[in-house]
Amino acid sequence: METSTGGSRVPPGNGDQPGSPAGPPRRRIDIPTAVELVAGDDRIRCVWENEAGGRTFELRNRSRRRFMKWAPAESGIDLDREAARLAWAIRFTTVPRYIDSGRDQTGTWMLTEPVLGDSAVSERWRRDPRVAVTAIGEGLRRLHEVLPVDECPFNWSAADRLREARQRASLGRIDPVTWHPEHRGLTVDQALEELGAIPPTDQIVVCHGDACAPNTMLSRNGRWSGHVDLGAMGVGDRWADLAVATWSTNWNYGPGWERELLTAYGIEPDPTRMRYYRLLWDLGP
Repeated sequence: METSTGGSRVPPGNGDQPGSPAGPPRRRIDIPTAVELVAGDDRIRCVWENEAGGRTFELRNRSRRRFMKWAPAESGIDLDREAARLAWAIRFTTVPRYIDSGRDQTGTWMLTEPVLGDSAVSERWRRDPRVAVTAIGEGLRRLHEVLPVDECPFNWSAADRLREARQRASLGRIDPVTWHPEHRGLTVDQALEELGAIPPTDQIVVCHGDACAPNTMLSRNGRWSGHVDLGAMGVGDRWADLAVATWSTNWNYGPGWERELLTAYGIEPDPTRMRYYRLLWDLGP
């Protein structure tokens, strides 16, 4: 079953991080009219919701399964942005195949075909974290290898992300209360000052943009089978993904799995870049 964070920008994880509501729904979910109209007679099941009110629904009948992301109008989630990235990336790697999208007064939606397999944070793989984090690391390495930097029209550089963070800060749209505890001792100005010292580039790749554990899919034999939730995908330093991917293992599987993921990827830890890109993540939209 494919699941997705649907544009979540909370610290990476599957919703177990205290204060983070992103994850499988834990309450009754109202089904938007747009979802009901697209589903028709299909069975509708909400598989994910995020802190901005975005939801992912599975639409299923006897012969097919589809997934529909829906984002409320006021959420700021840009599903057209993700649709463009999926259309580009599917030529090189396994991601959801775009079917259709639309909008009404209440929100926007995007319909895709499923990626085979289960999320790395499904119940099965949470019970077997070694297999899961190995698949995440190997899958991320493969993603970085096959997506061609020179052909990618999307950007996710530290410089651009920092510029956007400064703009949001000037508008009062950054709240340290939402940051991970390790960053809450900083003011917004202090965080921006630290982020001004961008580490030298290690290796430029096409980054996933939200490489947290839930967004890697695993096949039945425990190998990565694809990626979902590519709304921020773009060119940047590979540590922008690696910092988030390793970080997310703490909330999804408990402490002690970061090095395992890096080993599967084939790289040694880089504490300086990991700290930098985790702080930059916290200041994201």
